[in-house]
Amino acid sequence: MIELSHIYRQFQVGEQTVHALNGVNLSVQRGEYISVMGPSGSGKSTLLNIVALLDKPTAGRYILNGYDVIRQSDDELARIRRENIGFVFQFFHLIPRLTAAENIEMPMILAGINSKQRKQKVQQALAEVNLLDRAEHKPNQLSGGQLQRIAIARAMIMQPSLLLADEPTGNLDSKAGMEIINLLEKLNREGVTLMIITHDHTIGERAARRIRIVDGVIEA
Repeated sequence: MIELSHIYRQFQVGEQTVHALNGVNLSVQRGEYISVMGPSGSGKSTLLNIVALLDKPTAGRYILNGYDVIRQSDDELARIRRENIGFVFQFFHLIPRLTAAENIEMPMILAGINSKQRKQKVQQALAEVNLLDRAEHKPNQLSGGQLQRIAIARAMIMQPSLLLADEPTGNLDSKAGMEIINLLEKLNREGVTLMIITHDHTIGERAARRIRIVDGVIEA
């Protein structure tokens, strides 16, 4: 599903070159459950952003579901990302002026899906995260756990095969955090490939496959 070969990512900060990733090689099979751990500044988020097609490597090769994504135009990358990848952020990234239902609906609007189909899918998505009764609430009316469940529903609304989660429990208390992990793991059991970045070793150890990255290199 994912093939990263000799991936490098460099940033220029003033006169200094920062080597965020240094020759990363990684293969991910469909349906895997992977955690990515490592100290702050190790390259975890850079790796996830490249896998998510939110950033481009300085050098290397990336194959996603048969697409050589390095060679694609920005418009084509947007299409591939929309059809293949869901992303869950630590800070939720919901649109404050939209309701929960409207936030979930947004990717389908961008994809040109008709209104009737959108409404049906939003209702189903809200039911799956147990938030039908919060459909008309705006983000400032929801708890942290509810916000993250809405974010997960939005990430999955286009039925992507790959779900990426960057510190999905980082802003939640332990109870709400475990509810989110259980929801993500349920999606994985249903066939979604799941990759989680986390500083929490208890969460990281739950994954069937654990990757540790240090100084831009996968060391274990």
